[in-house]
Amino acid sequence: MSGPFIPGPSISERKVRYSKLDRYYQQFLNDEDRARFIQQVSESYTMETLEYLARFGRRLTRRAAVLAVGFLGDFEQNETMGRALSDPDRAVRMLADHNIRQIWLRQAVGGQRILISRLEWFNSVSQYDQVITDATRLIRHDERLGEAWNQRAIAFCNQGEYQFAIDDCRATLAINPFHFPAAIGMGHCCLQLDDPVSALDCFRMAIFINPDLENLRGQIGHLEQILEGR
Repeated sequence: MSGPFIPGPSISERKVRYSKLDRYYQQFLNDEDRARFIQQVSESYTMETLEYLARFGRRLTRRAAVLAVGFLGDFEQNETMGRALSDPDRAVRMLADHNIRQIWLRQAVGGQRILISRLEWFNSVSQYDQVITDATRLIRHDERLGEAWNQRAIAFCNQGEYQFAIDDCRATLAINPFHFPAAIGMGHCCLQLDDPVSALDCFRMAIFINPDLENLRGQIGHLEQILEGR
């Protein structure tokens, strides 16, 4: 997916700050002092430079940069984290997968974040009517809140309202094209509506976004076999 060009650091910054970020990361791996890592990185790097390093740095540097973006970034860094899901290095991919959901939550501001967290909790305790009511209110206030659409999709799916859930998954992906859980959820809803062709498309979309969804590969293979046998 194309996005704005992120200018790279200067030659002097490449010589000094690459190794500095690597040292911060190694120190974090040793002591797990998140606060110190965040302070060190925020004092030494701009977000633009971290995004550049997350895409174009050496392997260790990309790991450090993706971790830092996960701690310090917001939804503006969604594309950087989304691209990292398919990085050649498995550790980078794991860091991106672990942190990207926090990036999604940060699309909401102020009290909206609390409301999104409440939607997640209501879904976890099967209070689906409450999710639908509150998410609908949030969406009417700000229709660009992808997680509000996603949480309402989860509630609709659990109530058996599969087409409504599919519509909300599509809205989620329109806002956030890296939202692989919405693609997976949409696929499962398509299966419930006896539409394996659309389900397969959804699952393929999810694994294109996040190639490490190994459990999904088996389901894709199973659907391919079924459709080939028709």
